[in-house]
Amino acid sequence: MASVTFKNVYKRFGDVIAVNNLNIEVADKEFLVLVGPSGCGKTTALRCLAGLEEISDGEILIGDRVVNDVAPKDRDIAMVFQSYALYPHLSVYDNMAFGLKLRKVPKDDIKRRVQAAADTLGIQDLLERKPRQLSGGQRQRVAVGRAIVREPKVFLFDEPLSNLDAKLRVAMRAEISKLHQRLQTTFIYVTHDQIEAMTMATRIAVINKGILQQLDTPQNLYDHPNNLFVAGFIGSPAMNFFPGKLRKDGSKLVVDTGDFVVAIPATHTKPYEGHAGKDIIFGIRPENIHDADFIPPNIDAEKVAIKVDVTELMGNEIFLYLVSGKNTFVSRVDPRSKLRVGQQAQVAFDMDSIHIFDGETEQAIR
Repeated sequence: MASVTFKNVYKRFGDVIAVNNLNIEVADKEFLVLVGPSGCGKTTALRCLAGLEEISDGEILIGDRVVNDVAPKDRDIAMVFQSYALYPHLSVYDNMAFGLKLRKVPKDDIKRRVQAAADTLGIQDLLERKPRQLSGGQRQRVAVGRAIVREPKVFLFDEPLSNLDAKLRVAMRAEISKLHQRLQTTFIYVTHDQIEAMTMATRIAVINKGILQQLDTPQNLYDHPNNLFVAGFIGSPAMNFFPGKLRKDGSKLVVDTGDFVVAIPATHTKPYEGHAGKDIIFGIRPENIHDADFIPPNIDAEKVAIKVDVTELMGNEIFLYLVSGKNTFVSRVDPRSKLRVGQQAQVAFDMDSIHIFDGETEQAIR
């Protein structure tokens, strides 16, 4: 078992900075997820840790050992790739055992490790099959099993579920989480899917353009995003944003978007008072916008006039795509809602759950 540390790590490709001054400390046995849009540098950071890319500056430590100049095979890590990378002519058993045979591990030990990994992953009956005889989910289990038999200090996963269908991705998310609980080993997992990140991680590192935006627990990222990018990236559907101004209206502090005005509850105004008169970006999540006929109790609700543009009936909830002046936004409302396309109505904003960002820096105002 081992911790992992990125210290001021840079990776440059010519004039392009793929990883920009990355500083992360991953605790022993932690499940850290690196998340961000395509091209943000998350896979490059993982490949630098694996030794598949040479870093331009900084240090990477596994445990207390600096591994900048250590060959990949000597870093005591195992990596699961997006493509399963199985040898088509070898059986499942031989695919899983291949790396151990190269290291001249005794046959009895190989057999023990492969059988134990197969039992853990529920693929005991597949050991004699060839990869072409397996489904996508089974191939992914074999790829994970090949990593498990290495008994490494750190597991690295590079978007391992992206080739699977939606239903299987959900099942494999749960399998990987249970695997982490059983193995009690450090996991570092790369994905562009924020739902994977939210459901699996101990902590999440949100990366954009090579720069670490925020490192925190899933719930804290959701509740307290540091900036506009994190707020928009974490959560599905994404947070709604409205450019506007903070201004005084008598004794009240209000958000004025030009199309609607909503008052900030008096109990929440203190962090924002210094920004009165300034440009801001007002953020509210779809689940905090309610049909005016189904407002939850004990919230500070502000009503906003809207027109319903699109409805998506999900069974347990309804997604409403709404228009208010020049603003379009999304709400997740009670399934009993009777709002339908083309209807003029009101929705209620839960003002206890708002986010306000500086209009210039895009940093959260706290």
